[in-house]
Parts: sequence; C-alpha cells; structure tokens
Amino acid sequence: ADGLLVTGVVTRNMADPLRTTVAATPQPRVVIACGDCALNRGVFADAYGVVGAVDEVVPVDVEIPGCPPTPTQIIAALRSVTGK
Repeated sequence: ADGLLVTGVVTRNMADPLRTTVAATPQPRVVIACGDCALNRGVFADAYGVVGAVDEVVPVDVEIPGCPPTPTQIIAALRSVTGK
C-alpha cells in the first residue's frame, strides 16, 4: 500500500493494530486522517474507549476536515498526494 486512509477516532482496541499497520506499510507511505473525528475526536472526545485522534497515535501526513468530508474534499486530498 502507498497510503492509509484512517476514518474515525482511534479506540483502545484499534490503537495497536493501527501502529502495526503503519509500521508494516513500506516507505514512502502517506497516512491520511479523514473526517473531524479522525482529526480531533469529534463528539467522541470524552468517550471511555477512545485513545485519541489519529495524529495522537501515528504521524499524519494529510488531514481532511469535515463531518463528513465531501467526496470532493477527499478526492482533492488524494490528488494533492498523487499530483494527479
């Protein structure tokens, strides 16, 4: 894989699998946090099972805001990474 698109908050059960997946993805890779929950925990900020936003668990290269982000925003972000 060239990139990982992560949506939603990172939960306790998914923090280690996310770290493992990022570590197993060869460089060069791009990690994309998609949506407000992925960027800042959104409405789940104080939830018990939430570890944090994606960038609190793994480094993020591209952020796509929105709740939810529009298809146009997602495509624009992907194009910014690929240059196409």
